[in-house]
Amino acid sequence: MQPIVTTEIREIIEAVHYRPAISIVLPFESKVNLKHDMTHALQVISEKLERELVENYPEDLCKKVIKKLRTLTSHLNFDTKKKSIAIFVSPVFEKVLYLDFKAEEKIIVDESFEIRDLVYSKKQMLKYLLLLISGKETRIFLGSTDKYIKIATHTPENVFAYVNELPEKVANFSDTNERRRIVMEKFLMHVDKSLENILNAYHLPLFVLAPPRVLGHFKKVSKNNDAVIEYIHGNYDKSTLQELKKIMEPHIEVWKKKHQLDVLKQLDEAASNKKLAFGIRNVWREAMMAKGHLLVVEKDFMYAAQTSPNHNLIYKPSEPVNQLSYMKDAVDDAIEKVLLSGGDVEFVENDVLKNYHRIALVLNY
Repeated sequence: MQPIVTTEIREIIEAVHYRPAISIVLPFESKVNLKHDMTHALQVISEKLERELVENYPEDLCKKVIKKLRTLTSHLNFDTKKKSIAIFVSPVFEKVLYLDFKAEEKIIVDESFEIRDLVYSKKQMLKYLLLLISGKETRIFLGSTDKYIKIATHTPENVFAYVNELPEKVANFSDTNERRRIVMEKFLMHVDKSLENILNAYHLPLFVLAPPRVLGHFKKVSKNNDAVIEYIHGNYDKSTLQELKKIMEPHIEVWKKKHQLDVLKQLDEAASNKKLAFGIRNVWREAMMAKGHLLVVEKDFMYAAQTSPNHNLIYKPSEPVNQLSYMKDAVDDAIEKVLLSGGDVEFVENDVLKNYHRIALVLNY
């Protein structure tokens, strides 16, 4: 599994909580007038934020934060191939991240930075290995949501490289079909050995694409069948990378749905073992006590709240809002606490967690 908490995400999470903490997420797609349009959009956002900050925070803090924001936005890289941008600013911290996914616009002022989009993007950028085998050759790719990268191996990729390795009595064998079978299985054994090294290096799930006859031979000789998510029948050795991406899309969707069912099964098992908290108030309390093993939340669930004096309890905010204890999204803070205590986070589709009030936490104890 790839780590969710990368160095950059950890830097955001561990930043000192200091109001006002501003989080800005914007799509950053390449277009002719990108620099002009983004500069204008950020100018409008800065002016809007300045008005909001002046109403709720001391003037010196407001000036300091806005100055930092304008400095950051004046030095953005408009030549990046990334799809979104995340800007984090507080009186004691500033950071710009360029993201690999297209995000919706979001502007939040709170005590801590909004990290949900960063974590969600990591979860959505699924990575896997793709092994293509034909009757003649093999290739292996590192696949993700948006691209394939061919992995170099030290094994010959063509089956004919193994014809000369046959023992003399087999090489002279008159049964052509038997010779082909032996050559194919020898070839696939070498492929499988190389695959084993790659699996040990990447620790990723595997899809295998091959004609039915070749798949039968591969399953027979392979020691890595347990790593395979799905065997896909067909001869794809002449497919372009773009064609491979289209071929894989429905299989990836099935994989994602199966993964979601596996996550729900974990919740049911935790509930049976009395190791499950659900509903935002219960989840918040347990997360604050560093008891979270796995947080599962519907992807669009947000919950504005106020904290109790000891910060272990939350409740719906009342008017007028107390800015010192108000949170625009308690879910985001729960995500942060679970990750910092060594837990994991999974997002599921909306309405999947109806029985758990949209959020649940598998406990360590």
